Amino acid sequence: PAPPPGRHFFSDPAEVEALRGSLLGWYDRCKRDLPWRTLAVMEPDADRRGYAVWVSEIMLQQTQVATVIDYYNRWMQKWPTLQALAQASLEEVNELWAGLGYYSRGKRLQEAARKVVSELAGRMPRTAEDLQKLLPGVGRYTAGAIASISYGQATGVVDGNVIRVLCRLRCIGADSSSPAVIDQLWDMANVLVDRSRPGDFNQALMELGATVCVPKAPLCGECPVKQHCQAWRKKLFGNPPKVPDVEDCGVGDCPLCPPATEPWDSSLGVTNFPRKAAKKPPRAMRTATCVLERRGCHRAPEYLIVQRPSSGLLAGLWEFPSLPLAQDLQEEREREELADHLQAWMGRPVAAKGLQFIGEVIHIFSHIHQTYVVYSLPLDGDVTLDPALSPSRWVTEDEFHASAVSTAMKKV
Repeated sequence: PAPPPGRHFFSDPAEVEALRGSLLGWYDRCKRDLPWRTLAVMEPDADRRGYAVWVSEIMLQQTQVATVIDYYNRWMQKWPTLQALAQASLEEVNELWAGLGYYSRGKRLQEAARKVVSELAGRMPRTAEDLQKLLPGVGRYTAGAIASISYGQATGVVDGNVIRVLCRLRCIGADSSSPAVIDQLWDMANVLVDRSRPGDFNQALMELGATVCVPKAPLCGECPVKQHCQAWRKKLFGNPPKVPDVEDCGVGDCPLCPPATEPWDSSLGVTNFPRKAAKKPPRAMRTATCVLERRGCHRAPEYLIVQRPSSGLLAGLWEFPSLPLAQDLQEEREREELADHLQAWMGRPVAAKGLQFIGEVIHIFSHIHQTYVVYSLPLDGDVTLDPALSPSRWVTEDEFHASAVSTAMKKV
């Protein structure tokens, strides 16, 4: 469909073609050497190519590239195909994923791999529409990335990097997290995507946002498409009389312009864009955690870990016995509640005064500011655990670090 009128959109075919050429030329010269890109180019089998890109995209959600590389290489070495992943246990998946965060991503990835093997004859869907419809955990962005990079479908992608680049290119100053603006950005991405090299173009657009058009202190001087960037022009030239103001886009009360209450701040330059609604502060939570220690065989210390429920935060991971606390509890009451909780595990009384306070550990999840109040309790003799409770086991320190435990528990 023809793009809507107005200065926010790419309505000039010649400009679109020039932008594509500049961006792809820059990408060919400057792209980072990343393992999933190598596999996407070198792997001749379409399903394995799609799988390689899929794993990288799931890992890269909410996680920086530098962190992902080592996890990705270990994952692909352990499970080089969909079929190999489908045969793995969730415990194995959680163990390898430990430290990447957002653990439901790994769980859904394995569930989707099993579905491809059992219901789709081992064949990956080839279009963004089918990928999103048939694979659990694959949203619009991931589907577009897999389809364009692995299968050459001319479909755009919109992630955080692309949002930033497009909002600056076209001075889109409305709330970039709103559904209406996101829909417009998807329309824009689908207009821009290069028809002959869609996967490279989408990666180039994301690469630009990750390395040049960064949130703070963008490298505008190195940008290959700055001549097409309205925010850069506005910073450089202001609003000369012969050039219409970008906010005078000819459609009246424009839903993409910055609010009248938030005028252009010349000190911010291109970082006036994108604009986001203020984030809600993370909610504060307190949890009492007890490290139970006993002497195992050869007198080596062992620690009790228990498995979290199969749904919710940190689903299926292992942790030291823990108990959510009310925010305003006094330390004495915290000890009593934790002692009662531990008594249920061990089937024998636990004296609150026997719990040794070690300190507090703070861990920030995306939406939770979590404080772990850490206690220690050395045990004499053996302890029989109630099999009716959640799965539990005694582990050495090395076994603990090899288990599917969260980064927060490693801090504890």
